[in-house]
Amino acid sequence: MTPLPYHDRPYRPCIGLVLLNRAGLAFIARRLDTPDSWQFPQGGIDEGEAPETTLLREMKEEIGTDSAKIIARTAGWISYDLPFDLADRCWKGKYRGQKQIWFCARFTGSDAEIDLATEHPEFDAWRWIPLGEVPDLIVPFKRPLYDQVVAEFLPLAVPV
Repeated sequence: MTPLPYHDRPYRPCIGLVLLNRAGLAFIARRLDTPDSWQFPQGGIDEGEAPETTLLREMKEEIGTDSAKIIARTAGWISYDLPFDLADRCWKGKYRGQKQIWFCARFTGSDAEIDLATEHPEFDAWRWIPLGEVPDLIVPFKRPLYDQVVAEFLPLAVPV
C-alpha cells in the first residue's frame, strides 16, 4: 500500500501525560528506539475509547502502573508533525503526526510501582525532574508542543 501524500495524511489521535509526584516533579522516560531522547508517556486512543481510559491504559502499558489521579487536561487537541523521513516509517506512513489531548495527573503510588519492563517496552530509564526542564530533553520536532504543554501545566507542578 502506497502512503498518502504527506500533507493529505490525518493526525493520529492520542493522549499525552504529565505525571507529577508529591514533590511536584515530572516523570520523564528515555526512549528505547531513540538514544538520548526523553519524553512523557503518551499513546494512541483506541476507537470508541475515552481519553481518560486511554491515559490509564497507556500508563500501565508503558510504565507498569496506573496509580494516578487526573488533575487537569488541555481544553483541546495539540498536534505535531513528524519530520518527512520519519512519517513514512512510523505507523506505516498512515499519519503525518499526532494530535493529542494532554492530561496532568498526580502520581498516587510509590516509585517501586514503576516498572519499564512491560510486555512491549518503550523506555529504558526514567526519572523525576522539574517540569520546566523537560523541553530541553525532547527531540526538536516535538519541542514546540512540549513548550505549550509545560506552560499550561507548570502552575500545577508544586509539592502537595
